[in-house]
Amino acid sequence: MSAAEGPLVVGVDTSTQSTKALVVDAATGRVVASGQAPHTVSSGAARESDPRQWWDALGEALDQCGDAAREAAAVSIGGQQHGLVTLDEQGEPVRPALLWNDVRSAPQARRLIDELGGPKAWAERTGSVPSASFTVTKWAWLAEHEPDAARAVKAVRLPHDYLTERLTGEGTTDRGDVSGTGWWASGTEAYDEGILARVGLDPALLPRVVRPGEVAGTVRDGHGLPFSKGTLVAAGTGDNAAAALGLGLRPGVPVMSLGTSGTVYAVSRHRTADPTGTVAGFADARGDWLPLACTLNCTLAVDRVAALLNLDREAVEPGTSTTLLPFLDGERTPNLPHSSGLLYGLRHDTTAGQLLQAAYDGAVHSLLGALDLVLDADADPSAPLLLIGGGARGTAWQQTVRRLSGRPVQIPEARELVALGAAAQAAGLLTGEDAAAVARRWNTAAGPVLEAVERDEATLNRITGVLSDAAPLLERDATSH
Repeated sequence: MSAAEGPLVVGVDTSTQSTKALVVDAATGRVVASGQAPHTVSSGAARESDPRQWWDALGEALDQCGDAAREAAAVSIGGQQHGLVTLDEQGEPVRPALLWNDVRSAPQARRLIDELGGPKAWAERTGSVPSASFTVTKWAWLAEHEPDAARAVKAVRLPHDYLTERLTGEGTTDRGDVSGTGWWASGTEAYDEGILARVGLDPALLPRVVRPGEVAGTVRDGHGLPFSKGTLVAAGTGDNAAAALGLGLRPGVPVMSLGTSGTVYAVSRHRTADPTGTVAGFADARGDWLPLACTLNCTLAVDRVAALLNLDREAVEPGTSTTLLPFLDGERTPNLPHSSGLLYGLRHDTTAGQLLQAAYDGAVHSLLGALDLVLDADADPSAPLLLIGGGARGTAWQQTVRRLSGRPVQIPEARELVALGAAAQAAGLLTGEDAAAVARRWNTAAGPVLEAVERDEATLNRITGVLSDAAPLLERDATSH
């Protein structure tokens, strides 16, 4: 390892499936060491993980980084959004965390929307209309279904908050991640005591919201990780806000992230309040806003279809008139929490490769349907669409997005953008720079650009028509039939 030009920082991405750690040279953005360790997630209706796994995985990932991690001057945690972490008096989990893709709280989401004035009132109040992904609905589910557990809770945290608190001993969060809870008012940038009262959650159980650029704390003794006592700890943030930092994103530039979930978002100067609930009016980690639409079914759903067909994920074939909506885990955009996958238009001459292409088309259709709502009117419609996440490296994903969007598509060469964004946040503590400016200095968004092709309106219209016609079927609760 060659000598670093500047101080070293650590950026962490604690995602649904694993925790990744990068040690980065704050001067150049060069990744000098990295590590990764997996988590387990329950299957079935529940999507839960023991938060202690995340801590153990962080330790393992940092051990893989070797001596470089010990030299770090600052650290920041980026993490999966929305997850409900409940802790007892000793800071131990009361029960496994309910993750973002656990949609059991769909009835509570509907009830809360009705009880607090409807979708428009929620959007104006919190920036978003809560779905079953949001933390507030998960807390309402817990209070209703596991009241003994809810009464035992002495602290409520998000996944990144949990790891940050174990580092510093202080209960903190940031505006980017807390804006996805449903109990933070985007207009006042404060906890909404009316919503908290409605769900029976004491504000004293919630973490302090750290301001952008503020130090969340310092590493304490006895943590068992290779950080020195007193190492600076940044606020951290949710994974999408961290990726926006990692790209050095400027307002109006569209991003599509292809991972376990699919997301489209852009930084905006304006607070968003979409009463349809399609766009969540999240805050970013800097002081602007991050309007975002999210789908539950993205790369894992398409990979599952490929496995069922016994195909490699790249083995797509053109020419299909088949529609496949890969809503294998229920869906958030469109808001169909009880839906399942739907196949329509199968013919004798339909090939397995065409079915797989239809799964890609169905997944991308959902994301592109929200993109125009995410972007401000003053955004440049010809700006390249930045394609990130694990799926962004796949040719089939790239070409499907290119064909259905009609936009140029840029694939940043930098990997692990959530961890890189967290690292930029940590570097900003040392240099006094805005974290997005740090990432731009590191040139993290650089990468090849695929030229625009004519937008495939026929496929988009066909999928839209099937989705509309099938809506009554998709909206049913399959467990009741």
